[in-house]
Amino acid sequence: MKALLDRARSFKRRVNFESGEYRRLAEGQYPEALFITCSDSRVIPALITGARPGEIFELRNAGNIVPPHDRQGASGEAATIEYALEVLGVQDIVVCGHSHCGAMGALKSGDDLSALPGVDAWLQLARPRLAPVLDGHVEDPSMPDVAQLNVVNQLAMLRSYPATRRRLEGGRLRLHGWYYEVDTGQVHELDEDGLFRVHAA
Repeated sequence: MKALLDRARSFKRRVNFESGEYRRLAEGQYPEALFITCSDSRVIPALITGARPGEIFELRNAGNIVPPHDRQGASGEAATIEYALEVLGVQDIVVCGHSHCGAMGALKSGDDLSALPGVDAWLQLARPRLAPVLDGHVEDPSMPDVAQLNVVNQLAMLRSYPATRRRLEGGRLRLHGWYYEVDTGQVHELDEDGLFRVHAA
């Protein structure tokens, strides 16, 4: 923690806040995309994409899950998606799963999460749509199988949001599915044929 605190204290000295870039950021944000990914500390959207401050709007949670838009009670996820679309007008949304994901690993292994009731309840949102790989239809599914299907499922859930649907129908929004490998840095992109592929830069 001391190293983090020291870097926070010296941040103003390490960054040129006299530049016009930061003055413009103070006037408002105009991100290009909403980036939905896992809370995992090894997955850093700005590092992966090379994004500068103000370029991406982030939504992070365990397992990069998009809850149903009509779910009871307040939802930080639904609020973030709504704000990104209705206020910021983002034209791209990326759902990015990743290798070595603890949330997807727990679902794959059928871990007993009774000691973590909040985690268990949250992951139940993803479990039904993962049934094809979790319930024996696929013999010994791999971690990429589970994490990539979860990305596909969360994109489908996004499409059920009225604001998303309106923009897709009007040609004002593009959805993207990514799978990031923590140990290699490779980004696999979901193609129109439903397969994840690494594309040349």
